[in-house]
Amino acid sequence: MIGLCTAILVVSALYFARTVFAPMAFALFTIALVWPLQSSLQSRLPKLVALAISVLATVVIVLVFGSIIVWGFGRVGRHLVSDAARFQMLYGQTVGWLEGHGIVVAGLWAEHFNVGWLVRLFQQLTARINATLSFSLVVLIYIILGLLEVDTIADKLRRLANKEIGKVLLVGGIETAAKFRRYMLVRTLMSIMTGGLVWGFAYLADLRLAAEWGVIAFALNYIPFIGPLVATVFPTLFAITQFESWQMAVTVFACLNLIQFLVGSYLEPRIAGSALSMSPFLVLFAVFFWTFLWGIAGAFIGVPIVIAVLTLCEQHPRSRWLADLLGGPDTKKA
Repeated sequence: MIGLCTAILVVSALYFARTVFAPMAFALFTIALVWPLQSSLQSRLPKLVALAISVLATVVIVLVFGSIIVWGFGRVGRHLVSDAARFQMLYGQTVGWLEGHGIVVAGLWAEHFNVGWLVRLFQQLTARINATLSFSLVVLIYIILGLLEVDTIADKLRRLANKEIGKVLLVGGIETAAKFRRYMLVRTLMSIMTGGLVWGFAYLADLRLAAEWGVIAFALNYIPFIGPLVATVFPTLFAITQFESWQMAVTVFACLNLIQFLVGSYLEPRIAGSALSMSPFLVLFAVFFWTFLWGIAGAFIGVPIVIAVLTLCEQHPRSRWLADLLGGPDTKKA
């Protein structure tokens, strides 16, 4: 009961104080990625100059990534608004066909799911993107302060009175950072491959907005399970209106899912190896759980948080069983 109550209190704190904890989690994740560059630079340059270069490089990468995402979603959103009448007509035909075959749920869809809802969805997405500016500023401040204290915190952990806890946190932190960098490298390579294949297929299939679908597939691939699903559903809906053929829409949906399966379920596990191996059930739970707590930010950071928890559990004999239990089938037993 004590453990259950503690877990409930921790989850409640994470939810209600998400404006504090979410930026901190992103900052720690980014610090782990940027630290090799910062460490290399500060061995040759003054610490503040190295910090300025590291932060500038991070900001440029984030701005380029964000601009690409905004461009892709913005183009699709404008196309959706300009072609709203056609979408509404097709939607009405679909509802009529479903009701003609006795599918009563069509009435519920007609009330809650229509083109206006899709337009509002894209508008809300744009508003969320604008709201991330303040979030990013807080994260940036955390990153600057955190990069300045990495060496200090490492020294404090080495001199900690409880040597066992100090070693667990120090070694676990180093290994977690290494896994974060490998995770982002693999995820980025797979996202680029997915985006390229989606663009190539959309171009060959003469699907409008081929480049935009490739960009969206690239961006959403950073969110396991949910991202690839969304990246296949929306092009399929647009294919229905463009080709006015269910057969072509099914072909588009099947081919996009085949791309996602080959890259995500076949290539990625072989490239990532056992270091990032986790139970698929745990990955899916992490995405939904952290999405519930922190929204879109949680969907992105959920899996890295689980990687950090499992890596820290591996460092202590009393908690190693949890890492062995929740890790993937290839996880090494210590």
